[in-house]
Amino acid sequence: MKRFKVIGKPHPRLDGPFTVTGRAAYTVDVVLPSMLHAKLFRSSVPHAKITRLDASRARALAGVAAVLTANDLPHKRFGFTVQDEEIFAGEKVRYTGDVIAAVAAMDEETAEQAIGLIDCEYEELPKAFSINDALRENAPLVHEDLASYRLNSALARDWHPVPGTNIAHQTVYAKGDIDLGFAEADEIFDDTFRSQQVQHCSLEPHAVVAQWDGNLLTVWTSTQKVFLVRSGLADLFDLEESQIRVIGTKVGAGFGGKNSMRLEPCAAALALKSKRPVRLVNGRAEEFAAAAGSVPAKVRVRTGVKRDGTITARAMDFSWDTGAYAEGLPGSNRALKDGVGPYKIPHIRVTSTLVYTNKLRGCPFRGLGIPEAVWAVESQMDIIAEKLGIDPVDLRLKNCLDQGDETPAGDYANHIALRDCLLKVSAELKRWKRRAPSNHGFGVALLHKSPTTSAASSNARVRIAADGKVQLFIGATDVGGGTGTSLGQIAAEELGIPLNEIHVVIADTELTPFDHGTYSSRVTPYVGTAVKRAATDARKQLLQAAARLWNRSPETLRLAGKKVTAKDGRSMTVAEVIEKSHITEIVGLGSIESKRLWAGDSAGGGENFTAPGWPFGAQAVEVEIDQETGVIKLIRVASAHDVGQAINPMALTSQIQGGIMMGLGYALWEGLLFEDGRITNGSFADYKIATARDIPNAIPIIVEKDYAAEPYGAKGVGEMAVFGIAPAVANAVARATGVRIKDLPMSAEKLLEQIKRSEEE
Repeated sequence: MKRFKVIGKPHPRLDGPFTVTGRAAYTVDVVLPSMLHAKLFRSSVPHAKITRLDASRARALAGVAAVLTANDLPHKRFGFTVQDEEIFAGEKVRYTGDVIAAVAAMDEETAEQAIGLIDCEYEELPKAFSINDALRENAPLVHEDLASYRLNSALARDWHPVPGTNIAHQTVYAKGDIDLGFAEADEIFDDTFRSQQVQHCSLEPHAVVAQWDGNLLTVWTSTQKVFLVRSGLADLFDLEESQIRVIGTKVGAGFGGKNSMRLEPCAAALALKSKRPVRLVNGRAEEFAAAAGSVPAKVRVRTGVKRDGTITARAMDFSWDTGAYAEGLPGSNRALKDGVGPYKIPHIRVTSTLVYTNKLRGCPFRGLGIPEAVWAVESQMDIIAEKLGIDPVDLRLKNCLDQGDETPAGDYANHIALRDCLLKVSAELKRWKRRAPSNHGFGVALLHKSPTTSAASSNARVRIAADGKVQLFIGATDVGGGTGTSLGQIAAEELGIPLNEIHVVIADTELTPFDHGTYSSRVTPYVGTAVKRAATDARKQLLQAAARLWNRSPETLRLAGKKVTAKDGRSMTVAEVIEKSHITEIVGLGSIESKRLWAGDSAGGGENFTAPGWPFGAQAVEVEIDQETGVIKLIRVASAHDVGQAINPMALTSQIQGGIMMGLGYALWEGLLFEDGRITNGSFADYKIATARDIPNAIPIIVEKDYAAEPYGAKGVGEMAVFGIAPAVANAVARATGVRIKDLPMSAEKLLEQIKRSEEE
């Protein structure tokens, strides 16, 4: 590996002191003169026509500045991908929690009182609460006007609705000849797995402050995509994007749940109406009942295998419950080519069907369709190994992708250390087994994820001021992973200065250059490349300026420690170079826009070269099982990740450990419970997430390779550690008890019931 001065070092976070001392400004900390407080009136039924809506008493209440319903706004729709949602439901509601009206008042108490004065009458309609309900003949339609909906033009080719049904999207990916592949197999395995809908559980709820001064709409918001919020609001309210400024405040976690506009349209509408600043914050109950959850899936996996374990074919059928709105579209598409796993499979067929129901919307959740796919595939890999009498690690080693192999997506794995990751966790497994009690089980799973393949534009700007101070401007939000620090390290490395000499400005549409956002593990490869190019550009300009002053070639000069030095020992500070060159500042620009990131080298080179993409990894677990109660306890986890170059090892291991905890909750406890479309466990008192008492002995393993790609060969790994925990735990439980669980979560009650059933058979 190359040696760096700043890159690869475990620097503390630049924003750490502000965060731990409470000085960091979240959206709820934004206080403006004459600010109003908003509340939303939401549907109390899951599917109904609105027959009467009377907000007159709310409007007459003292202290109320504005009350809005669908009749007060132009009839326009918006959406993360499919534009299927109205700011306020007008003719009908589609789930319990749909927004019908909004109130802005002098204080929260008055706004809450006004909400209680709104009268709404419904004519209830038949409901579809499950995929089976929604797909049956003559099922009630969640969206009768599906055929008329718009889609972001860049994504139009990736959307295939079936008008007149509840199928929001259905598409197929195939490679090879699936029938031939199954004909060549000695065994065909056919299993169906189900995943539950989980809540993102960001400790900071959705929050927004909006202000309209007659010409400029300023929005402070907790979002993962400030520029997409800006364009979305411009489209909704017929404003120019130059009339909107979106400021990304400190984000108390996102995990995909803050990818899309949620509260921003309501707050903006109230601010435009009242001509006063408006603050709107979800309560915790609203976060659970009306924000979003993951997109639960039923996944059927059919795999053809020869007796020696060679996979000949894999067919997968994904059925996704997207709820009332189609924000599940990106994940359903991602699973098409990622879903079959990181394996050499010549014959593939994957069908993905996204279905509307009258429930809470599903949206991207840390992994964008991959946790559900990995749960199914990695569980079945152990079922195959057990039936064929092959060690689970050996079966994976026989079939997993290696250097130069063609991936299921059709590119080539020229940047891959998957086998290294698997061997490292396998070594941990062997050590654990030597000293384990009889009630302990062991499991393994592989991890993978292709990079995002569309709308991947990122830009960065590096400014060196006349006094030599350096600023880095990036449009990608820091959602908690330390984005500002790791990207600052890249700029510092290129400029030859300490990290603390850089001031990072993040996610402000007026100050920072365009970025598509923080999601899908794209920040390090995409934004990192843009930052490196911007810093390189700034350094080049600075050395050229010094070279002109000294009448030397720029190649003979060196920049380090905020000084430009020549081989003969002459030197000038950066500030002196700028002053003597009679320029006010140096601004370096960098950008990257790729329609696809390959698993290996690009063919184009130059400005079109791409990041290594495709993170890979492996996880191994040790669990303790109480067969009398069914309680499963995660004892140890080894989580190995093919990261290329670790930009900040401390931040990286923190991401891995956080992902393990999230994966643990997903595997064992988490899941939204519904009764007649209403969530019944919508609080942290009733919804179990992993806590400090549940922390296993986690062993993060960072596998670094010197990949020939930018930035420094680094990959994004923020989501990966979530993926393998559920299947690895299920595999461990099956090995220890003989019971195979195929439905998440793996609760104690579920395991105990299956153990008793197996004993009776």
